[in-house]
Amino acid sequence: MIRFLVRVLGLLLVAAGFVGLVVDGTRSIANHEIAFTPLGEVLFQAFPQSFPMLEPAITRHVSPVLWDPVLLTLLLWPASIVAFVLGAILLWLSQKRPEPVGYLTER
Repeated sequence: MIRFLVRVLGLLLVAAGFVGLVVDGTRSIANHEIAFTPLGEVLFQAFPQSFPMLEPAITRHVSPVLWDPVLLTLLLWPASIVAFVLGAILLWLSQKRPEPVGYLTER
């Protein structure tokens, strides 16, 4: 059951990444310049009240080192690429393991 949910989430993230690439590509063609939507902008639009409280919570409760080089860099990456890569990782993790091939055959 968990494998199914992880696989569905992975497929949704891959689809969202593809849609994001199409939207960013259309915007890039219309503006005659390459433009990607950063992950931080998408998260801010999705969670406008709780997203600004993320930095103080992480720097106070977890570690300031986690916020500055790690999460700030991740929030500046294109959202479509992050969604596609995360979805691909989830799809890879949800694969069925191959059945072991026995060297001894029963007769």
